[in-house]
Amino acid sequence: MRLINRRPGRPGWLMLAILPFALLAFLYLSASAQRLAENPRDKLLPSVSQMAEAVDRMAFTPDRRTGEYLMWNDTAASLKRLGMGLGIAALIGLCVGIMAGTLPLFSASLSPLLTVLSMVPPLAILPILFIVFGLGELSKVMLIVIGITPVLARDLEQRARELPPELLIKAQTLGANTWTLILRVVLPQLMPRLLIALRLVLGSAWLFLIAAEAIASTDGLGYRIFLVRRYMSMDVILPYVAWITLLAWAMDFSLRRLTRALFPWYEGAKA
Repeated sequence: MRLINRRPGRPGWLMLAILPFALLAFLYLSASAQRLAENPRDKLLPSVSQMAEAVDRMAFTPDRRTGEYLMWNDTAASLKRLGMGLGIAALIGLCVGIMAGTLPLFSASLSPLLTVLSMVPPLAILPILFIVFGLGELSKVMLIVIGITPVLARDLEQRARELPPELLIKAQTLGANTWTLILRVVLPQLMPRLLIALRLVLGSAWLFLIAAEAIASTDGLGYRIFLVRRYMSMDVILPYVAWITLLAWAMDFSLRRLTRALFPWYEGAKA
């Protein structure tokens, strides 16, 4: 049997999925043990016990100065900013994508604009956002919005263009006007694609959030990572990075399950 046609069974798939993570963990633990054996005060590759102590200190011990549980406070602040940014970007991207992909008069202007905006590096305009919106919450949310909205809008525009013309013609034949056409035909087809597109831009959204928090913030996961880096506190940084990764995976998993639950008929929901 050719290799391309071989598919693992359920136990084999599970073992193959765990294998790379187990290999990475083994390599890290081996390197950490070697460095700590040579220098017990080494900070570059902390041991599991050192990271566990740091997690206990950050997540389960109140801060002496503020009395807050820093890790949970940072998580709440970051998720609030990320949720607002994703929500605003999804709404704008959906509206612009529908107009650019369905209405030719709007498409002539919006398509070239979206192409240009999607090429602008969002981190390059971060100083401009701080100048225009200040150093508060708005600038951090706007960086996420500006960073992912053009990508969402272009993806939805393309999906709208791919709708079978027969659907639009039949709806108009049955007397549907423009608004009815958009609300009853185009929008239901684009909603599952919107959820999938949000999954695709989650990584970029987290990147913009961490960058904004690192430069100008007093709380948040990105702020904490860049705060403790000056002390080379890898025992805090590595658990924070792992926590961010887990949160991103949980959001991706939730969006995937939501797509399957709400739109089981959409073939992209299986991806």
